[in-house]
Amino acid sequence: QVQLVDTGGGLVQPGGSLRLSCAASGSIFSINAMAWYRQSPGEERELVARITSDYSTNYADSVKGRFTISRDNAKNTVYLQMNSLKPEDTAVYYCNADVRDSYYHRDTRYWGQGTQVTVSS
Repeated sequence: QVQLVDTGGGLVQPGGSLRLSCAASGSIFSINAMAWYRQSPGEERELVARITSDYSTNYADSVKGRFTISRDNAKNTVYLQMNSLKPEDTAVYYCNADVRDSYYHRDTRYWGQGTQVTVSS
């Protein structure tokens, strides 16, 4: 019984900033990698940023230098700080996490419900 809740999306002007958050809750023993994906209408879901349990990160080329992923293990939360936003960043953003459950210590990937980010003048 694990769930992820994404928050922080909204409408922002080009050049503006948003900070997304995703908190995991439930029968969690530990969380391995956490990531943010995004999907625009008619497009495939793409990886935006990923962070491992030891805080290593990687980013899509299109967001390098503008977005920063981070995590707070004590809060089971992953963040995405988005700066210098462009219209092409408009998408539904989804967090995901590879969770080891408290009962059987099995690893399962979970997804948030998604949060809409719209960049428009």
